[in-house]
Amino acid sequence: MDNTNMKQVAADGSEPTKGKALGYIVCWLLGNGCLFSWNSLLTVEDYFGYLFPDYHPARVFTLVYQPFALITMVILTIYEARLNTRARNLSGYGLFCFAVLLIPILDLATSGKGGIGVYVGICIFVAMFGVADACSQGGMLGDLSYMHPDFIQGFSAGLATSGVLTSVLRLITKGAFEGTQNGLRKGALVFFFISAFFEVLCFLLYAFIFPKLEIVKYYRSKAASQGSQTVIADLAASGLTNKVPAKDLESPVPTRRTTGQLLKENWDYATVIILTYTLTLSIFPGFLSEDTGKHSLGTWYAVLLIAMYNCGDLLGRLLPQIKVLMLRSRPGLMAFSLFRYIFIPAFYFAAKYGTQGWMLMLCIILGISNGYITVCVFVNAPRGYTGPEQNALGNVLVTSLVVGLFAGVVLDWLWLIGKGW
Repeated sequence: MDNTNMKQVAADGSEPTKGKALGYIVCWLLGNGCLFSWNSLLTVEDYFGYLFPDYHPARVFTLVYQPFALITMVILTIYEARLNTRARNLSGYGLFCFAVLLIPILDLATSGKGGIGVYVGICIFVAMFGVADACSQGGMLGDLSYMHPDFIQGFSAGLATSGVLTSVLRLITKGAFEGTQNGLRKGALVFFFISAFFEVLCFLLYAFIFPKLEIVKYYRSKAASQGSQTVIADLAASGLTNKVPAKDLESPVPTRRTTGQLLKENWDYATVIILTYTLTLSIFPGFLSEDTGKHSLGTWYAVLLIAMYNCGDLLGRLLPQIKVLMLRSRPGLMAFSLFRYIFIPAFYFAAKYGTQGWMLMLCIILGISNGYITVCVFVNAPRGYTGPEQNALGNVLVTSLVVGLFAGVVLDWLWLIGKGW
């Protein structure tokens, strides 16, 4: 589509449908890529628990990850309007690939012997994950906030699917190598190389496929007409001129609300996200990896618990695809996020007195509620704003998500009170 046709599409108010289905699939894959490396790290906790039995890797890795993600996300949100979204997202996926590849390389270089030096090295790579996540997840959710709602739902579903895929792959690799000498390590190494390959795929999809879809070019041209500077590089990569005259699309260019104004108008959405992820990360993955006692499933138990959570999270993100199940009430979302705190005593008593079945069921419900609230907020909050405002609000909500993650990671350590550490 040339510039003239693009202007005509925007001028008559119609929305191109060409490329919508492919766009959804690409968004789903890109959502996978944002968390695939991190979920890979979480799903091999059985290996890291064996390698570093005295260092609480499940909790420490998450605690290292979140501050870097939060600081980077806050900085990027402040300067969001002046950033090159294309460079930001490609940097995120590229850094994910680089960091996840370094983990098996370090393990191979040290022959899987562990030790404090290797542990510190992995912590550095985990910090790189945090920076990459802030670049890619914040950039993508901001970018998709002014596009078709199906895209942000697809991306959000992809975030959850990454957990399911990594869990399934981990179960496969764990089973395949379980009967071999040093099988736990071999399965983990194969897993990380698969993860690195997937990140390369996401890098290529965003660089060469996504920006050239007609529906994506339409939304980005529309955002540019409303004063957005973040889309210029992507428009150029798609073959459109890097300057889209506002007078040819929408005139006059509306005055953009500041990030502070957007936060003030959407404080309840931000609070819901913070409450939701504070609760979730206070249980997942640290509590599930270390505080569920000894069971007949042995090292498979924690892997299965994480898999059940991830399956529930995916299901919860798919439910709003059924329009009647989409919760649009802002007070309703707030009440739901507060009600979820009943999970704290529920998990405590299930771990202390319950059977494996109760824990598995709770993990599924925790995941469903987490994914459902996330999609409802990210789909509903940007509606009614201009493209640049929607981009900024998407970044604000991701920042709120990371704040909740960090708070949950810190609170997760409270489970260790009275356990001698």
